[in-house]
Amino acid sequence: MAHILSAVSGSQADVVPITRALVSVSDKAGIVELCAYLHSKEVELLSTGGMAKKLREAGLPCVDVSDYTGSPECLDGRVKTLHPKVHGGLLGVRGNPQHEKDMEANGIGRIDMTILNLYPFEATVAKGAAFEQCIENIDIGGPSMLRSTAKNHAFTTIVTSPEQYDEVKSCIEEHGGTTLGLRKKFAARAFSLSAAYDSAIAGWFTKELGEESPVVTRVYKPEFPLKYGCNPHQKPASILSLLNTDLPFTVLNGTPGYINLLDACNAWLLVKELREATGLAAASSFKHVSPAGAAVAVPLKDVECAAYEVTPEAAAKLTPSALAYLRARNADPMCSFGDYAAVSDVVDEDTAMILKKEVSDGIVAPGYTPEALAILKSKKGGKFIVLEAKADFEPDAVEYREVYGMTFSQKRNDIVVTKEHMTKKVVTKGGADALTDDAVRDMIVASICVKYTQSNSVGFAKDGMMVGVGAGQQSRVDCVKLAGRKVSTWYLRQHPKVLGLKFKAGVKRQDRVNARVRYIEGDFTEEERTRWEAQFDEVPEPLTTSEKEEFMGKASGVTISSDAFFPFRDSIDHASKVGVSFVAQPGGSVQDPQVTQCCDDYGMVMSMTGVRLFHH
Repeated sequence: MAHILSAVSGSQADVVPITRALVSVSDKAGIVELCAYLHSKEVELLSTGGMAKKLREAGLPCVDVSDYTGSPECLDGRVKTLHPKVHGGLLGVRGNPQHEKDMEANGIGRIDMTILNLYPFEATVAKGAAFEQCIENIDIGGPSMLRSTAKNHAFTTIVTSPEQYDEVKSCIEEHGGTTLGLRKKFAARAFSLSAAYDSAIAGWFTKELGEESPVVTRVYKPEFPLKYGCNPHQKPASILSLLNTDLPFTVLNGTPGYINLLDACNAWLLVKELREATGLAAASSFKHVSPAGAAVAVPLKDVECAAYEVTPEAAAKLTPSALAYLRARNADPMCSFGDYAAVSDVVDEDTAMILKKEVSDGIVAPGYTPEALAILKSKKGGKFIVLEAKADFEPDAVEYREVYGMTFSQKRNDIVVTKEHMTKKVVTKGGADALTDDAVRDMIVASICVKYTQSNSVGFAKDGMMVGVGAGQQSRVDCVKLAGRKVSTWYLRQHPKVLGLKFKAGVKRQDRVNARVRYIEGDFTEEERTRWEAQFDEVPEPLTTSEKEEFMGKASGVTISSDAFFPFRDSIDHASKVGVSFVAQPGGSVQDPQVTQCCDDYGMVMSMTGVRLFHH
């Protein structure tokens, strides 16, 4: 068993004045200003090479570490600070008689603060540098000083990031030195930085050897607390970022919750990919980490305008972003109640005005016009959540998730769904020539939508919008039935009897939405019927089963996409009832020939994309 060291005692003090600071940074942002402040407090500055030169050029007195130690830098700068006068000054326990005696005997002075960054190893690797150059950018002296200072945090202060500089100055200004609380906090941050740095080196090195990494260290920085997790009893909860990386969003308004942010991440990725794949403005409407609707900007037909409560004249004037969200919200407006919205383009006033009248929790987009932002900030009494997505954010290639004491890792699902997936293997009669441009667009829309829908999932699309999403069913045919019911409801909202419902003045928008859906469904209890009828000036005649079947018999041009293969023909049989003409699915089942024959029987065109899109 390894020998465990005993604690070394000294004279503990909460506030430690700073008399000497060692400065060695590669990121020089704000460093001259911090050193100027320290100099004004009569702090002696030690530094090396280029940093010392920079401080002198700023008019700040500085002692070279080589002069301080009496040992020159050597070995191409590999040895600068690895010296007893540096590490003894950092590690010496104040008030410990033996330490004080050793320091005096060896001419070691106290160093109260170390300000450093580590060599940019990860940035060097990211630039594609040669193996030898990457090796040269492995910092040795920096981590050594970092660990020495952090270990002796009872007396010494380790500063590792420009974002800490203001806190250092405020603490010294208020207390005349650094407090133990600050030193402990900075030491914890320093050790986390050291762990992440060494993990990056180990991971890169073993990858270069073609081996699995012997260890994976991921260090997180708390960004902000959440009220709770999925449920009110799941406390504490918070959002963290990987150390030295940004979050993908900036919060412009409101206080996002746990599920809000899960919705925002998935909704944003969906619209971002729709935009890239189709070249059209895109929008999505999310609830509980699955889309209730998604769409691209395709002009509305007059009957759609009537169903969505917008005049043709107003619809013709809508901007692409507003048009896309109007479609996304009207895929399933009952499920979209209280949604989280995402828009691929900068949100303009038109889009904000549509959101203003809807019950919604928040939105994520790459930007907002001043007018749109003002409208959204006033929504929900100022509590509407507005997130701005960072266009240049690049997530890691590998993602991790912790469940019940296990950490799962996988390559991120970064497959880009394109036109080629829809046209390269059309297995039904007529081949790819049977596909129209609109059909290919709808196949892309539906496939990207199911990519971000809880599996098993299928999605139906028409005219650039989802018209039915079936999420999270164990049986694929149940997904089809669930989503197919939504397609029927979407179509029947355009039935003349539904469009002709005469609501009383003052019936709210969402109540009208819900009332139309219940009219289509028709399965009222007596108590429910009484309350439902009270919303109308004239009690509507029922929408009969034969009327619904006759209307649905005219449905056509619908696309269905599945996140995995259809194991039997039953899904296609059911899809035929809601106007499906086009099918996109990965293929790969032993039943593929049977499913293909089924599509041919119904005159459907089917593409096998070769890409499974499970999402959990």
